[in-house]
Amino acid sequence: MPTQANNNPLDALHFDNRFVHELPGDPEADNYRRQVYQSCYSRVLPKTVKAPHLVAYSKEMAEQLNLPEAACQSEVFCQVFAGNRLLDGMEPYAMNYGGQQFGHWAGQLGDGRAINLGEVVNRQGRRWTLQLKGAGPTPYSRSADGLAVLRSSIREFLCSEAMHHLGVPTTRALSVILTGEHVVRDMFYDGNPQLEPGAVVCRVAPSFIRFGNFQLFTARDDLETLKQLVDFTIETDFPHLGQPNKAVYLQWFAEICRSTAEMIVHWQRVGFVHGVMNTDNMSILGLTIDYGPYGWLENYDPDWTPNTTDAQGRRYRFGNQPKIAYWNLVQLANALYPLILKAEPLQEALTAFTNTFEQAWQRTLADKLGLTAFDPAGDETLAADLATLLQAAETDMTLFYRGLSAIEATDTVAAFQTHIEACSYAPLSVETQGLAEAWFNTYQTRLRRDKRPQNERQQVMDAVNPLYVLRNYLAQQAIDLAEQGDFGEVWELLEVLRQPYTEQAGKQRFAEKRPDWAKQRAGCSMLSCSS
Repeated sequence: MPTQANNNPLDALHFDNRFVHELPGDPEADNYRRQVYQSCYSRVLPKTVKAPHLVAYSKEMAEQLNLPEAACQSEVFCQVFAGNRLLDGMEPYAMNYGGQQFGHWAGQLGDGRAINLGEVVNRQGRRWTLQLKGAGPTPYSRSADGLAVLRSSIREFLCSEAMHHLGVPTTRALSVILTGEHVVRDMFYDGNPQLEPGAVVCRVAPSFIRFGNFQLFTARDDLETLKQLVDFTIETDFPHLGQPNKAVYLQWFAEICRSTAEMIVHWQRVGFVHGVMNTDNMSILGLTIDYGPYGWLENYDPDWTPNTTDAQGRRYRFGNQPKIAYWNLVQLANALYPLILKAEPLQEALTAFTNTFEQAWQRTLADKLGLTAFDPAGDETLAADLATLLQAAETDMTLFYRGLSAIEATDTVAAFQTHIEACSYAPLSVETQGLAEAWFNTYQTRLRRDKRPQNERQQVMDAVNPLYVLRNYLAQQAIDLAEQGDFGEVWELLEVLRQPYTEQAGKQRFAEKRPDWAKQRAGCSMLSCSS
């Protein structure tokens, strides 16, 4: 694969590639499916594609990489981030890791279709790993082809950037590029494969290390490589903790517990459901990673999962996400145990998750409801009763909370019921109307006791309750047009989602309830893992 000559528009990218320089790699150079032992990665080149064509790029992520817009619009950019060219300094590799999938140990998994181009250090000294998803097979591809299709690539690109602007810890996306080739996919796993346009998305994060990276080496009793990876991770991504030792390992694990809890609080705040919280999809940095069959709650239902594979057990349903995050952290603790050799300090560190989540969630609930502080004595019941009401009324979570800020303590019950009816997907029953009246009376009393000025309350609420989220049907509409060569809707969605808390003139259609036609349509409600 050719490298690009100097003095090109991407010269701002300076690579140091510590991961491949400091950790043990796969000695086998050939790219074929296999078990890879005592290695954190395998070197592998992206697959060249026929006719790369830029769909969209993130201006904000480009700025983080010190790339001007002209560079992102260049032919060189398109060739590099489709996988056809390497820049000077790029050293492509796929990571080796394992993980629990739907609660069961799956053994070696690894980057089956993700290839890291290298680690960039920008002018501000910040480290960013550039990763191509859909760039072809690796030793970890198992029976798959290592490719990705346009629909899943657009969804990942848009959601990465949407989550960032919502204030949710997340990996980022730089670009999505059509390959000019087609990929065979059985979207519903029902024996009806079809040709779909192929694409490559460039994902960006300080690190793509997952819980599963550590689990694999412990499962194989390869404690030497485990220690090397843990020490590298601390020295690279957690240098403030100091030189690695047993005490630092425990501080590091507790910090992972806290950052994971904070991430989950943000998911619950905005109504995001990841859909596939396997341990190989959990970032060591507490970032949302691997956007597959995700979704946002529309009609409020804590038992909802967007993942068709999870439809029966609903392991990864919205209301279960905090428990699953904790379960995954327990699995990470098990993987780190050989370095500590004591269970009690790891169990104590796990309390950092519980304490952080509880405190942060209470603060979040207070802000979502416009209260100056959370009072457990009465507000636990207030929040629980509201959840019961929202589920009974099939209420759109995003629109309900956003509109609640305009309801004042002096408003009538009728005004509140009008609001909830406007946000609901079904007419309110007499019983539900009663629930609404009872809850609003309690809420009014609470607001009067709080004595917070209405303008201050509304400002706080509107800062945590978004108006615009990436509803599945909006993403699907953009995908439908993109598959016909029209990328305008992708760009418009990207622009709207840059300011999710600010009402934007002429963008009302992006802040409406899911239309009836989208409830059952493929891609607009539940999705499979197919991508």
